[in-house]
Amino acid sequence: MNQPPKTTRQPDWRRPIGVSAGTWSYVNERTIADHYDSFVADTPLCALDQSILKEVFPGTLSDESSSSLTSIIDLGCGSGRVAMELAQRGYDVIGVDLSQRMLEVMLAKAAQGGLQNRIHAVRANLVQLDGFAPHRIDHAVCLFSTLGMIQGRANRRQMLRHVSRMLMPSGRFVIHVHNRWAALREPAGWRSLARSWIKSRWNPAHEFGDSVYQYRGLEKMFMHRFSKRELVADLQATQWDVTQVHAVAIDGATIVTGSRAAAGGFIVVAENRVRG
Repeated sequence: MNQPPKTTRQPDWRRPIGVSAGTWSYVNERTIADHYDSFVADTPLCALDQSILKEVFPGTLSDESSSSLTSIIDLGCGSGRVAMELAQRGYDVIGVDLSQRMLEVMLAKAAQGGLQNRIHAVRANLVQLDGFAPHRIDHAVCLFSTLGMIQGRANRRQMLRHVSRMLMPSGRFVIHVHNRWAALREPAGWRSLARSWIKSRWNPAHEFGDSVYQYRGLEKMFMHRFSKRELVADLQATQWDVTQVHAVAIDGATIVTGSRAAAGGFIVVAENRVRG
């Protein structure tokens, strides 16, 4: 008798795909979510990315009772820093995060600000967004280096493919990442870059630009830092046309030009290659 094919199921105890041990600790630490807003309040990048977002998504005057509100999915929404601003400008915002507590904080803020009908929460791993229907969301954002928190280039590209699939034809996507070469401006930064490159040659689990560091009491926070070329290549390979690349100053306060080490990160605007 033919036996049914065996199926493999990911054990319940295993971390979600693309989520490092440090990131898993981060999303499950309630105190990080509870104090997140005060922790980032004076970060210059928060004001800079909001100003760029206001240029890309200036607002909509759609009737709130209408079913045609322009929708934006905020990937790695955290406590709703960006979601609140977008909702106040008239957008229908879907906030996605792996941290249940972050989503709770966001929804509480939305209710307090009378935006509960414009901000919606979904708990999900950004690599596993299969539950979203294709071509139903207008635009997307993924800010504050969230893309770099995903471990593994294949996983990051899977996330980018999901976003292309979910967005409407020609939908816009705004992303922020850290610049790998900014390490050259850090004490002994060239050594850390050299170690990362050497490690990537013999350890398949490590990619050039991966780093693990202490963050708010966590010992093993993971971050991948990109070169501009790498980020553009990842977007182009996953159905995105890059339309703007903003080099962000080391302190996150302004847009800069100059050598590749002059930028602390990049804010990129891309357009879904899927056409109507």
